[in-house]
Amino acid sequence: MNKREFIKLASLAGVAALGNPIGMMAAAPAARNGVSVLGSDAKAPFELPPLPYGFDALEPHIDKATMQIHHDKHHAAYVKNLNEAVKGSSYENLTLEEILAKVRAEDKAVRNNAGGHYNHSLFWKLLSPKKSAPSDKLKAAINESFTSWDKFQEIFNTAAKGVFGSGWAWLIVTPGKKLSVVATPNQDNPLMENIVKERGTPILALDVWEHAYYLKYHNVRAEYITAFWNAVNWTEVDRLYAEAK
Repeated sequence: MNKREFIKLASLAGVAALGNPIGMMAAAPAARNGVSVLGSDAKAPFELPPLPYGFDALEPHIDKATMQIHHDKHHAAYVKNLNEAVKGSSYENLTLEEILAKVRAEDKAVRNNAGGHYNHSLFWKLLSPKKSAPSDKLKAAINESFTSWDKFQEIFNTAAKGVFGSGWAWLIVTPGKKLSVVATPNQDNPLMENIVKERGTPILALDVWEHAYYLKYHNVRAEYITAFWNAVNWTEVDRLYAEAK
């Protein structure tokens, strides 16, 4: 498949927002902490948020063409399809985070598209062309949870590489206020109380769908994962960590 064919197929895939996630019942849900990527009052009809930087701002780590397709085609499709899925349903008057907390495995259109909208809205904020570093508090918490910074990155990278097909890797703050690394299939995320095994508040996320990296890294996901660390917005990760606690 050449790049032109991939772009065409990627666009179609985004519009369809397809997926066959594995439904799993969670343990008893804990109270949510209210951290929001869109603002606490954001409800349907949802809108596509603009990127907080230019399409080429993350080069050479993530290329311009990928960012433009990823945002303008894939993310836009999740927003459109989510608005259609919730219209006239019990989810219509809920915020995005409320939808994620209540969505059931069988509500596939809401599940896939609400996840896709939240995940991407968060992902854009977790990337930045500006160099940053984690705070001492976050470093200390990571060292406590994973024994060392290098071990944390190793665990996160392994989770991202280990996603079969499409999905996400996450660093979360659990309901017990601990840090944990988890992975989810397709557009599931750790806020989906009725679906995921381990729930928590995401503070770092990596999209490992092929459309996030294929144009530059082709099928070599490991190179994309390595490049990701050069574009992390640690200021935003720190803010989310402070709010989640």
